[in-house]
Amino acid sequence: MSTAIQSPVTQLLEQQAVAFDVIEIPLSEDKKPIRSLEELLSSKGLNPNAVVRSVVFRGESGQFVLLALAGGGRADWGVLRKHLNERKLRMAEYDEVPEATGYVVGAVPPIALPETVRVLVDKSVRNYEKVVIGSGVLGYALALNTQALLALFSGAVEGDFVKV
Repeated sequence: MSTAIQSPVTQLLEQQAVAFDVIEIPLSEDKKPIRSLEELLSSKGLNPNAVVRSVVFRGESGQFVLLALAGGGRADWGVLRKHLNERKLRMAEYDEVPEATGYVVGAVPPIALPETVRVLVDKSVRNYEKVVIGSGVLGYALALNTQALLALFSGAVEGDFVKV
């Protein structure tokens, strides 16, 4: 581990003896993560498509759902609505994300979440040997083995939730 950060995510990984590398993501002047994450990852020998994005939705029922997906795919709204049995589904608002997940936008991990957040994992995550996830701390990401990450998705449903 190159930089020491502490978050519920790193604590969970350490408890489960999962090896991970911390990747510092320089923040721009407006304190947002840089936009050239792909370039940064490539420079560290990581596949830029192996970023597991944590996309938070809110259903008409009020339930928050996090979809973990890798690569450049986009969520298939129809499939998600059907799977979740929701007539209406929308992206969570910027200020709803920390309220629902406990993390700020740009640092949301797909693990170490409140039990109230339902997690769906797209099969695209399996396309990579090593993945990069949010660390829970803005300006940092974590790289880890995909199989180790998948083992931590307790109770999450895996499926095809991305448009091909």
